[in-house]
Amino acid sequence: MACSLKSVFCVPELMNESMVLGLCPSRHGKAKSRTTCSVSSTGFMGKSIALANEKGSGYCSSRTSRNAPIMAQSSICISRTLKWWKKNLKPNMIEIHSAQELVSSLLNAGDSLVVVDFYSPGCGGCKALHPKICQIAELYPTAIFLKVNYEELKTMCQSLHIHVLPFFRFYRGAEGRVCSFSCTNATIKKFKDALAKHGSERCSLGPAKGLDDSELKDLASIGEISSVNSPLLYPMKGKLLEDLVLENHDFSGAWNMASNHALNGL
Repeated sequence: MACSLKSVFCVPELMNESMVLGLCPSRHGKAKSRTTCSVSSTGFMGKSIALANEKGSGYCSSRTSRNAPIMAQSSICISRTLKWWKKNLKPNMIEIHSAQELVSSLLNAGDSLVVVDFYSPGCGGCKALHPKICQIAELYPTAIFLKVNYEELKTMCQSLHIHVLPFFRFYRGAEGRVCSFSCTNATIKKFKDALAKHGSERCSLGPAKGLDDSELKDLASIGEISSVNSPLLYPMKGKLLEDLVLENHDFSGAWNMASNHALNGL
């Protein structure tokens, strides 16, 4: 189910789902933490590996085990803290951290299809759809998937009139935005159809357009990006048409029939 940002609160994330590596100090005698690390028998870089309960405070005791002697004054603790939206990301999936970064990424994409994925950490629909989007991104490595965290970039998203999550916008070369829609696991066919329609090989006689002029002006007016006349926003401004026609285009990543068949199997 899509999450309306106007009247419905997205379902909060219920569990931590990943693991982060960190150092856990050794303690002698009774541990002050409620969590006790059981030391494994495998050494890592001269140190023992200790596993911590995810409910612990981060402190672990280094009590010795008959099968695994402590080899250093510190152990490596692994805790489940990686978030769901950071799991299983593919090389062509890029997290956007500012409006300027979004604008630049769209303008520098050339003829590649760009899919902008608007999500929220607390959105149940976004969380359920994420694994499927990762699978699709792996099938189409020449497409660019830009992930925008609504909670982190709320001002920018509101300026772009994003009112429901998960939400997607597709951009392609000089055409700019070619489609936009909300999509969930139940309506994933909408996403697949958009890929089939806008992902075919093509050549644009001009630079990538990116956001509409009105959107750029709105973002500039609230200080989210530089002036709309900034060379940072228009790196190819003033380039002659003859240069654009003669410019070499890389079609090595053209989508093939095999990838489309694989997509239909998801």
